[in-house]
Amino acid sequence: MPLQVKFLMSETPPAVPTRDDVFGLLGAVIDPELGTDIVTLGMVPDVVVSPADSTGGVDVTVWVKLTIGGCPLRSQIKRDVETRVALHPAVRTVHIEWGEMTSDERSEVMLKARWSARENAPDTAVPQSCRVLAIASGKGGVGKSSVTVNLAAALAAQGLTVGVLDADIWGFSVPRLLGISDRLEAEAVEGSDRPKIIPNTLKVGRGELKVVSTGFLVAEDTALMWRGLMLTKAVEQFLRDVAWGDMDYLLIDMPPGTGDVQMGLARMLPRTDLIIVTTPALAAQKVASRAADMAKRSFLRVAGVIENMSSFTCDHGQEYALFGSGGGQALADEINVPLLGQVPLEPAVGAGGDAGVPVSLSPYGGAAATVFRAIAQRIIDDIAPPVNMAGCSARMLAAVAAAFDNA
Repeated sequence: MPLQVKFLMSETPPAVPTRDDVFGLLGAVIDPELGTDIVTLGMVPDVVVSPADSTGGVDVTVWVKLTIGGCPLRSQIKRDVETRVALHPAVRTVHIEWGEMTSDERSEVMLKARWSARENAPDTAVPQSCRVLAIASGKGGVGKSSVTVNLAAALAAQGLTVGVLDADIWGFSVPRLLGISDRLEAEAVEGSDRPKIIPNTLKVGRGELKVVSTGFLVAEDTALMWRGLMLTKAVEQFLRDVAWGDMDYLLIDMPPGTGDVQMGLARMLPRTDLIIVTTPALAAQKVASRAADMAKRSFLRVAGVIENMSSFTCDHGQEYALFGSGGGQALADEINVPLLGQVPLEPAVGAGGDAGVPVSLSPYGGAAATVFRAIAQRIIDDIAPPVNMAGCSARMLAAVAAAFDNA
């Protein structure tokens, strides 16, 4: 079913996208196995933009050629193409016409992929196959860091490798929330001409957390009096100079607001998806909508909304909406994304954070732990599934590499 994007009839119709505009948006769609965007690889032979209708909306048809018709990554590429093209406000529907490459075209794609991997090292050390989720908010005090570590822990508990980047440089709290205090060290890494920062690691069942924060570099009570440029440079260094290694997910605890760090992240990791955290209060919802507007202006996808501190249930079973109600659903409806979950206000969440044990890992965590685990499962199943690296292109690339090495 074609993806549909709606805009208000009362608004001034947005500018109609050109073919070049659509190709530019598709440049952010990465073949997760070949590590290069599908436009550069020649996987998009054509794009057609329909004439605008009376409301200014257009329909876009994208031709995509896969290396093999039955490629298991087809659904993921479909999702990413639809998502990226639909970011343009004038796009009403996105339709994909599928094709299969000829033998010569496949050979050319593999040569391009090898050349790109050799000559164009990525700007960051975050692997292309890693799903990047930025946990954002319009203001502080909504429990964004707590949401980040609990989701990361719940994802790792599913046997996944999850990075956690504490990009809230001024207000770092991830080290305490995860009970980690070891300082970061740099070591020589194979394939790099200079030492790389080694993340602190934490085993979570069959999975693992890899954690980086300025809290591992300075004392917890030290005030970092840095201007915007220094904040951006710090995040840039954490993305480029950390030996992240293989990861299924990277969760980024963003600073509140829409400033330099957010703009820098959009530039360095354009494939990032945002999850916006808000509280039920109407005022918090209105502020959080600014984070969604920032994502729209930066052509980043908002994957969903999480309502934190949704209600409090006393020992007698009476539920109280201490911070109001409905803000999370209202925000999700306003920006046309799903409400991923409503996390209740529970003492166990704060106690777990103080103890350095995320409540999502506790079998006695109560309703909040259940909600965190459910949101993590929804991320895995639907919102941002981990990349399956056993697909067609990876095997083909390995075969081509072997043929060249034996030539």
